[in-house]
Amino acid sequence: MGVIDDVKQRTDIVEIVSQYASLTKSGRTFKGLCPFHSEKNPSFFVYPEQQTWHCFGACNTGGDVYSFIMKKEGADFGDALRLLADRAGVTISTKTEREAEGKERLYQANQAAAQYFHNLLLNSPAGEKARRYVASRGLLPKTITDFQLGFSLNSWDALKQYLMERDYTDSELLTTGLIVETDAGKTHDRFRNLLMFPILDARGRTTGFGARVLDDSLPKYINSPWTAIFDKSSSLYGINLAMAAIRQQNRVVLVEGYMDVITAHQNGLHNVIASMGTSVAEKQVGAIKRLTRNITLALDADAAGEEAMLRCVGYENSLDSEITVIVLPEGKDPDEVIKQDAMGWQRLVEQALPVIDYTFDMVTSKLDLTTARDKSLAANKLLPIINEIKDDIRRDHYLNELAKLTEISYHSLEGALSRIKPDRKAKEPKPEAVRRVLQHVVSSRIEEDCLALILQYPELKAHYEGLLPEYFEDTQNREIFIAFKQTDVVSSLKDRLDSALYDYFNYLTGKSLIATQLERKCEQYVLRLREKFLRNLAMKNAEVLAEAAESGGATAELAKLKEQGIEIPVQLGEVFAQQSQTRSGTREVRNELGKQ
Repeated sequence: MGVIDDVKQRTDIVEIVSQYASLTKSGRTFKGLCPFHSEKNPSFFVYPEQQTWHCFGACNTGGDVYSFIMKKEGADFGDALRLLADRAGVTISTKTEREAEGKERLYQANQAAAQYFHNLLLNSPAGEKARRYVASRGLLPKTITDFQLGFSLNSWDALKQYLMERDYTDSELLTTGLIVETDAGKTHDRFRNLLMFPILDARGRTTGFGARVLDDSLPKYINSPWTAIFDKSSSLYGINLAMAAIRQQNRVVLVEGYMDVITAHQNGLHNVIASMGTSVAEKQVGAIKRLTRNITLALDADAAGEEAMLRCVGYENSLDSEITVIVLPEGKDPDEVIKQDAMGWQRLVEQALPVIDYTFDMVTSKLDLTTARDKSLAANKLLPIINEIKDDIRRDHYLNELAKLTEISYHSLEGALSRIKPDRKAKEPKPEAVRRVLQHVVSSRIEEDCLALILQYPELKAHYEGLLPEYFEDTQNREIFIAFKQTDVVSSLKDRLDSALYDYFNYLTGKSLIATQLERKCEQYVLRLREKFLRNLAMKNAEVLAEAAESGGATAELAKLKEQGIEIPVQLGEVFAQQSQTRSGTREVRNELGKQ
């Protein structure tokens, strides 16, 4: 969670507004005289569930707690953020700015190192051995360039000297993990005489490195250490090159090694990424979930791979989708299978087993199910896994499968399962809370994609002229859009933003987009956001109108609310008509938006 969302979550909008206006509870809302204009009858409403406000009077506008403070205090976004952060007890100010700037320096240092290593691999005499190695692995020049493969000299300080000549300090290079410090306090290069694999994030920033020895020495692979920008458990090798294919195919294939990914991409299999080792981590699954919910695993069939697959059973609940497993030929890894027969690899992907079926096979293949001892072992190993399944029908299906395999009665297994079953109700959020979270996720995704499209293709201006700042519910999206409207020049836009928005702005401008039918996509996004805004306004209007009528509100107030209530459906009708026209002949765009 970023500092902007953290502050907002810790802030009660009712409490903040109450410092400027007298509010009284009215059903699920709070109402009072608008603090922004003079009035005798209350037209200002605060919605605690949504953490928003709206004036149905002369202002006829609304927003969240940030927009309220900005409007009331005449403050810009940065000042509002710091004011609310101070009240919420969240420390940001210079620390956040320093962190943003410091991280940017780390990315830049890593990128400079990646270019240095890449040039050494391509051109240096010392890199000949590494060039022979990549050639022996069948890698083409384009592949080497696409993945920015490199070579580190067999030197204690070649990289250090190169980067220090470019104004990077010892401290910065230690922070990136590119150099290490000895007990005597001296520093030297971490990577020496190694084939280098730069690791990039989804935005194309170099976060760290993997490296392979060019002989039989051990360890065979080493990685950058954990840093402020590199965490192995959340990194996915090749994600920057795979995002478009993953979205297009609505599936990701997760392998173990760098070479598995590189070979796959060279053979046209662009939805393949690596988990940075066999341990598939929760952070990685979370990152993948933003692209697709369909994950196929192709991990080595060793103990570590088996353990990773067992953990993935639990991830299915968060994905709300089955994870599948490719059954690799014995003794083969994906790199070898793909080289031998790329079409055969595709068949393996299509024939992948659900991870729980694979787990059943994996566990029972090592047991003799004719013996009571091994029947008990099978039940003890598989019942906890079945217990993890959230869907009742699937859980019942696998309980039946276990009963058939072990010849233990279903009722006996069900009884054993009930004794280990946790209290699911106590852990699950209330339906209303889930609904609000899902609405926010869907809403933010549409806003995010629309804004990314606008920032990356400002020439589409004619197609988003009708887009208003209030259509963006998310504070970050709204602030960046307002700044963009004021300058229209993306290259200078960052200078207009508060430093707390830098990371998100960089993400939007680097977000991978499918560059087809951009004008129609832009029009559809604008219409979707306007529709969402009007529907939300209609809901608020209906609540307020009902409350005003029940409490005997002023005639003028009721008349204005009714007038607005009539206008909103008319405006929605116009949106629906425009959407119908835009969708005609653009099924591809509609389908893409429908997934969000």
